[in-house]
Amino acid sequence: MVPVRRAAVAGSWYPADRETLAREVDRHLDAAGEPPRGEPIAIIAPHAGLMYSGPIAGHAYNVLRGQDIEVAVLVGPSHYVGFEGVAIYERGAFDTPFGAVPIAEHCASAIRTASRHVAPHPTAHVREHSLEMQLPFLKRVLPDAAIVPLVMGHQRRGTANELGDAIATAVKGLRAILIASTDLSHYQNATTAAKLDSRVIGQVQRFDPDGLMSLLETSPEHACGGGPTVSVMRAAKLLGARDARVLKYGDSGDVSADKDAVVGYL
Repeated sequence: MVPVRRAAVAGSWYPADRETLAREVDRHLDAAGEPPRGEPIAIIAPHAGLMYSGPIAGHAYNVLRGQDIEVAVLVGPSHYVGFEGVAIYERGAFDTPFGAVPIAEHCASAIRTASRHVAPHPTAHVREHSLEMQLPFLKRVLPDAAIVPLVMGHQRRGTANELGDAIATAVKGLRAILIASTDLSHYQNATTAAKLDSRVIGQVQRFDPDGLMSLLETSPEHACGGGPTVSVMRAAKLLGARDARVLKYGDSGDVSADKDAVVGYL
């Protein structure tokens, strides 16, 4: 039997009905407008409920429309299980309302071989939403792409850097996109959140993964997926990316109208 990771938050964080989900995802993609020119190597996208983070995520995934990509490497944080290293789901598929998304097993094996920090840890994937929230968008813009799902436990510099190196080594020569999943500050008022989030935004705009890691080591509350973002930025540099740009910033209060306790999205 091929292992299939069942969707954990379909029907709660996003619609479980295929047609309803397609309408919502397409609305967010269409609202993003014309994507910037250039060949994308990596994107950063949030992972909150679709109604809250979808308007921001749509700007990231709109960049991938029409791209010729065979594998997407997804890196997100672990919210429910604490562990050292990175949990890989190396065989089978992830289920979605749009159908199963297959694992790129050869690429997964190459990443595991290239890093001593990467190992199977099925429990880390069971409830984790940070990768699952990427799949409705990914399946919509790249319906034939396979994935490598990676969930990072404790976000240490050595883990993040070695994972970035391993990803760059494994995908070289492939038509690949790297995806970092992160939200920004949590439950501050919108003014405070914007000040905190601007520090992360500055490191992204400067395309400085080492600077971002240093920020996170002193203030980890800035981004729950900061370590995964460092890994993806580092790998993108190694693969030839020359610059980074922030396409859209917002917070949950843009949707809920509650600006007293927001979550930031990039």
